[in-house]
Amino acid sequence: MTAETETVAQPEATGIRTAAGPAAVGVRRARLGLAHPALLLVGIVLASLNMRAALASVSPLVGEIGASFGLSSTATSLVTSVPVLFLGLGAAVAPWLARRLGAETVLLGALLLLAAGILLRVVPSVTALYGGGVLVGTAIALLNVLMPGLIKRDFPDRAASMTSVYTGAMIGGATVAAAASVPLEQSLGGGWEASLAVWSLLAALAAVAWLPQVLVARGRTGRNTPAPVVAAGRDVWRSALAWQVTGFMGLQSLWTYVLVAWMPTIFTDGGMARSEAGAVFAFNNLLQVAGAFGVPLLAGRMRSQRPLVALVTVMVGIGYAGLLVAPVQGAWLWAAVLGVGQGGAVGLALTLIVLRSGDAATASRLSGMAQTVGYLLAAGGPLAAGAVHQATGSWTVPILLVLGACAVALVVGLLAARDRKV
Repeated sequence: MTAETETVAQPEATGIRTAAGPAAVGVRRARLGLAHPALLLVGIVLASLNMRAALASVSPLVGEIGASFGLSSTATSLVTSVPVLFLGLGAAVAPWLARRLGAETVLLGALLLLAAGILLRVVPSVTALYGGGVLVGTAIALLNVLMPGLIKRDFPDRAASMTSVYTGAMIGGATVAAAASVPLEQSLGGGWEASLAVWSLLAALAAVAWLPQVLVARGRTGRNTPAPVVAAGRDVWRSALAWQVTGFMGLQSLWTYVLVAWMPTIFTDGGMARSEAGAVFAFNNLLQVAGAFGVPLLAGRMRSQRPLVALVTVMVGIGYAGLLVAPVQGAWLWAAVLGVGQGGAVGLALTLIVLRSGDAATASRLSGMAQTVGYLLAAGGPLAAGAVHQATGSWTVPILLVLGACAVALVVGLLAARDRKV
């Protein structure tokens, strides 16, 4: 099936409606006539760069942030847990907002909200610190939910490869943010506030790049644009397969956000210098790009993705076990193994949403479900790890708990990877 004849999927669940046949081709041509595909690709990449940068930039500085406000380990963990919690809560409202305003408009608003949240987070107040985290998490949640539906619609014949592009860009942004946090702090006067505030500029740049897509979306409603047909989609909440995809999404998010929150701290608690811990964390994020880009491409060529589920889950388990037995001595090795496994897992989880869906409307509904429930599950990870660490005085029990989550993820992921449709 060629791009000329393929159905243009525009899921109702995210404000992207579905048209079929000649009308669909007209809608798609109208869109691409107003914005060159290269411009759309730039907008997607820039938006994706922002989907983890505001979270990863905090991790190398979280100890200093907690110390500046006199926070306990549990309270400090909220600095990273609050945004993850609102990744889930924000995902729940994304479909409703997009139905009312349109997916492109909501995505633009999310980027502006992200810039505002980053700036609020550096106001010298604990309330502002957590409040900014709420805005950051909500904004990223909107980006998370809307991106799969947009890719399914605008690149229907290249969904797996475009998933590789946007997940690679997403983790690439996290890599740069993690690597630059401490150097930025030092070059901008030694304060963590300026280091975090810089990332609002990246969000603002992405918003500018995305503005043409909003104008394109409004152009589709013009007099010469065919009226789209609404797609019903499947009721994913009653599907066992949808819950399996959701479970894998949540568990891989949990092990990732525990590391986002605490990996540098695990190293510094073992005696590593803070600058080196930040460098190892950035290296971990850099290796995630390889997994996030490569695994979706492989997944798209396989009927069943079970071997990939086993590969990425075992790699993450090995990496966590390494942090348990020799965190500082093997830091670079564990960061590498974890990085490829983490990146591959998140890329696979997002690709499973597309591959297990029979159409774009279902993909959009499944994306909303998987990311709402998944991130609500993941939000408890950093908080629980911090609380258990504070109670036990070591990282042994938190790491053992995450290894248990890896075992569950393997079982759920093998079920989700079967060649079936929701």
